[in-house]
Amino acid sequence: MSVSRGQKGLVAFLTQLGAIILGAFLFAAAFPNVLFENGLPLLAWIAYIPVFWVIRQVHFGASFFWGALYGYSAYGIFNYWLSVFHPLAGLIVGIIYLCYFMILFPLLKLALILFPRRGYLLQWILWISFEYLRTQGFLGYPYGITGYSQWHIIPVIQIADIFGVWGVSALVVFPSVWLAAALPGGLGGLDPPYHFRHAWLSASLWCAALIATLIYGFIAQVNYTAAPTARIALIQHNTDPWQGGIEDYRNNFEVLRRLSDEALQAEPKPDLVVWSETAFVPRIYWHTTYRDDPVSYILVKELLDYLARQDVPFVIGNDDARKEVGGHGTWERVDYNAAMLFNRGELVGLYRKLHLVPFTEHFPYEKQFPLIYTALKNADTHFWEKGREATVFEINGLKFSNPICFEDTFGYLSREFVQNGAELIVNLTNDAWSNSLPAQMQHLSMAVFRAVENRRSMVRSTASGQTCAIDPNGRILAMARPFAETQITAEVPIIGPASWYTKQGDFLPRIFIAAAGIWLLFGIVWGIVKKIPSKHKEGRYEPM
Repeated sequence: MSVSRGQKGLVAFLTQLGAIILGAFLFAAAFPNVLFENGLPLLAWIAYIPVFWVIRQVHFGASFFWGALYGYSAYGIFNYWLSVFHPLAGLIVGIIYLCYFMILFPLLKLALILFPRRGYLLQWILWISFEYLRTQGFLGYPYGITGYSQWHIIPVIQIADIFGVWGVSALVVFPSVWLAAALPGGLGGLDPPYHFRHAWLSASLWCAALIATLIYGFIAQVNYTAAPTARIALIQHNTDPWQGGIEDYRNNFEVLRRLSDEALQAEPKPDLVVWSETAFVPRIYWHTTYRDDPVSYILVKELLDYLARQDVPFVIGNDDARKEVGGHGTWERVDYNAAMLFNRGELVGLYRKLHLVPFTEHFPYEKQFPLIYTALKNADTHFWEKGREATVFEINGLKFSNPICFEDTFGYLSREFVQNGAELIVNLTNDAWSNSLPAQMQHLSMAVFRAVENRRSMVRSTASGQTCAIDPNGRILAMARPFAETQITAEVPIIGPASWYTKQGDFLPRIFIAAAGIWLLFGIVWGIVKKIPSKHKEGRYEPM
């Protein structure tokens, strides 16, 4: 029985659709998810095979569609919890990644068109370049970087102290690219025997890199048994502090005070007590300075009186509101998402969040996109102003910095704190809004890399989880039970020397970006020089 051309086309389309959906699920499953708390990291090593296979199967024009479908579906499954954060958040992120992959897939296809024999290598370079570029600028969003899936495979992630997370991503993505190139069929594709005969060198180099990574992973781990330590009390109040009104803020303060008292009764006492991001909502500076709300001022005064009785410093997340001269020359209230250091009730240090969450904390394009700005404001978005300094606190001989929530997902920022002298990274986070363990675990998976990259201990005080302590090798030393009112006091090593990554930063992805640009440009120029006839099909000209 003969099969019509239309039936063959339908079968091909459904097969490609199934491959894209499979790829989206493999990608999401590699990271912490609803079924597997830590994720299935081994899946990441093959997660992109269906993706690269589809790119080989389809024409250049169709790659735009498949890229858009993969971007939206993969991040819709992976970041399903975003819609809880904000009514527009899930939709916005989905659309952004639809657009991103709609650009990336044609570039990946172009790599095969220009270089049928070696295009898989260019695809690999393009993928790592894309992972880095999408963390940059206003829309920077590090969730889903491939390397983060390996967060609790300790020997593998040690190379982050040289290459950052990008070295791990490069190692993990390569098998998908190589194996997809070995699959039969595809427009401009090569037969498997040819690939195995001619691509053995790249596979051998990858195997050597994997072996070297594992050897380094065992010998490079920091031995901190003789290092000085600090005892940090981490308070987890298990509420979204912004929910409700003044009575809810008071009840939340009572929980924070009770848990702090429990931690302070421990022997030996902690060196520092840490409350999470905006754990105390009434604006401390504003209400003590301007006193335009007597009820809120009373609660603020109770807090300051409590802190004045303590002989241990506190770090507290709060909205630092001030009157500043606005764009029209008038005095306006300006809000900063801040971490405040108190010693015996006195404010002795202040850090204002530098990297704000796009759309939900910050949208600087009111004039350019007034409709989006209005929609965000109507959805009760709380906008903040950016801070200006990567502050390092120093008290009782302890030097530390306080990346706030989303900030510990960016390698460059923790690196900047450490370059400024921080010996300990103290993260304040509120993920309670998500009511999602996968959301909290995905956040934790990125925080682990900040410790390894800079060879610094990290502690996290969160509203609902994952409150924990991480050693300079990326191991979790202690972690509080999520979604519980609790506190833990963790003893962490204080390490001084800077890592290679701290000194050099994200040099690896920049090399990849330069290599991708040069390689693509060369391929395009070479094609023009060869004067490829337009009648030739994709990939049928003289291969390189």
